[in-house]
Parts: sequence; C-alpha cells; structure tokens
Amino acid sequence: MHFDDGVVPEEYTRYTLGKSAFIVSILILLLFTIVASISSGAVHIKFTDVFKTLMKRDVIQQFDLIIWNIRLPQTLTAVVAGAGLAGAGTVMQSVLRNPLASPFTLGIAHAAAFGAAFSVMVLGSGVMASTLGDAVSISNPLLTLLTAFVFSMGTACLITYIAKTRGSSPEVMVLTGVALGALFTAGTMMLQFFADDVQLAAMVFWTFGDVARTDWADLAFLSVITVFALVYFLTNSWNYNAMDIGDETAKGLGVRVEMVRLSGMMIASLVTAVIISFCGIIGFIGLVAPHIVRRIIGDDHRFLMPASILAGGVILLASDIAARLVLLPHVLPVSIFTSFLGAPVFIYLIIRGNKK
Repeated sequence: MHFDDGVVPEEYTRYTLGKSAFIVSILILLLFTIVASISSGAVHIKFTDVFKTLMKRDVIQQFDLIIWNIRLPQTLTAVVAGAGLAGAGTVMQSVLRNPLASPFTLGIAHAAAFGAAFSVMVLGSGVMASTLGDAVSISNPLLTLLTAFVFSMGTACLITYIAKTRGSSPEVMVLTGVALGALFTAGTMMLQFFADDVQLAAMVFWTFGDVARTDWADLAFLSVITVFALVYFLTNSWNYNAMDIGDETAKGLGVRVEMVRLSGMMIASLVTAVIISFCGIIGFIGLVAPHIVRRIIGDDHRFLMPASILAGGVILLASDIAARLVLLPHVLPVSIFTSFLGAPVFIYLIIRGNKK
C-alpha cells in the first residue's frame, strides 16, 4: 500500500490513539468502580481503609473479613461475568451479523439456565439449602457446567443454522430466540413444579442472577474459562472485521468463515454456560455493552472487543453496587438492574431497525 506524503499514516495514528485512549479511560473507570464496590455496602469502608486492607497494612479485623471474604470475591465475579457476557455478545453480533444478538436475546442464557437447573435438581450436582445466603451450593461444578453447555450449545447450533438460512433476518432470529427462551423457561418451571418446598425456594432464588454467591474457588474456575474465551475472541478480532464485510470477501482474504463462526458460537456458549451455572441468569449485558461502545468508537473489533469487555465489567459492577445500596439493608439481585437497563435499549434497537 502506498501512502502519499505520510498523510494517511498520520491520520491512522490519530485514529488508533483516539480509540486506545478510550480503552484506557474505560480501564481507569473500571479500577475506580472496583474500589467503590469494595467500599460500598451496609458497612461503609473508606477508600483509604480499602487500600490498607488490600495491602495488609494497619488492618482492621472487621474490614479484613468483610473485604476478603465477601466484597472482593463478589466484586471480581461481577467484573469477570460482565466481561465474559459482553465479549460473548460482541462475537455473536459479529459472526451472525445481527445487531440484536446476545446470549440473552437468542435464548442461549435460558438454555444454559435450564441445563444448570436440570443438573442441580435431577443429576444431583448441587446441594439445596433453606438459607437465603446460600440457597444453592454447587457440589459438582464440572457436571453442572457440562449440562449447561450441552443445552446452550444445542441452542447455539440451531441459531447458527438459522443464520445461514437464506432470507433470515435479525427479526426472525430474535423471534426464534424468544421461542427458545420460552421453551427452556417452561422446562425450568416444570422442574420447579415437581420440587419440594425447600427446592422450589432455592431454585427461584438461584434463577435470579446474582454475583454474591461465589467463593474464591468458584471465582477461580469462572475466571480460567472466561479469560481463555476472551483471549480467543481478542486474537480473532481481524477475522471478525473481515466477516463484517461479507462471507465471500472474508474467504477471499483467507478467513475460514465457517470454522470461525462455529468456534465463536461454541466458545461464546461455553463462557455463557459457565457464568449462568455460577451466577444465574444475568440479562442484556451482552447486548448493551457492545452497542454503547460501538456508538463511540465504531465497528473495528481490534478496539471494539477490548472496550466492550471492559465496559461489560463496568456496567455489571455498577449495577451490583446499585443493587446493594438502593434498599439497604436489603440487597437486590443484580439481574433486576441489568434488565431495567437492557430492556429500553433492546426496544430502541428494534424500533431503529424497523425505521431503517
């Protein structure tokens, strides 16, 4: 490629610097939100005490227990889950070329939730309890994950097949997702119908998405799978850019389109299944985060992907802070706030699509 008088390289430098600066600003915002999350709750902890406790200097015993046993695992779970759902949503929107695609809107989250519920209640991978703080304890996370993955992957394969069907539109795919979501919701309700009182209360509690129920072992398992998926998404950013132009053009550029599409959907379904298995259903993060970022920095996945991942962590963590503070001393499930945020955005996207 030939550049005249260095004009294009200079413009390209400004182009990359602007987008990189935006990513850095989101990262700074995420770090600030993490500290705010650790300090917020029924017991307020000053920022200075947060840093002292994390650095193990002049530690107050009460703060040490609250931060290391409760708030830090909850905070990091929100960051990891938000990043994973946002990354999965960005990939689904790209490989399906559907702006309304996300694990929640396509029914994949509901399929994973049914698989996890089936594993917990029928296969015995979870222990039911009547306590509010630990309604469902996952005793066999691998079995729960595999069951959730099987159902979510089956749904993802069906969605991928529909995406390849001639004439399939975003509206058709979303309606298919609504139908599949209703199907798996009915399946979950059937499991609840045959449950006893304690199991029913536990399953209803578990269905509400919440990031406060994980411990350090759960967080480690969740983080390993999510980081693997996000690294894969980031390394395929150029392929997603090529596929946005069109399958034929991408093939001409050497992209193995079918393989990239299938692997992207599989890994997005895997990370969704992991998050649902440990946190319950958390909706709309995978839809809202990519669209907010896309409106600011555009569709270049080299920048869109990392920015969306960071934005997903910020949005879910900020929602979790609001859920903790709005009705103190009561704590609401974070899924309530993500739904309040996501539903208007979803309706706006549908209206805008119809106008086009």
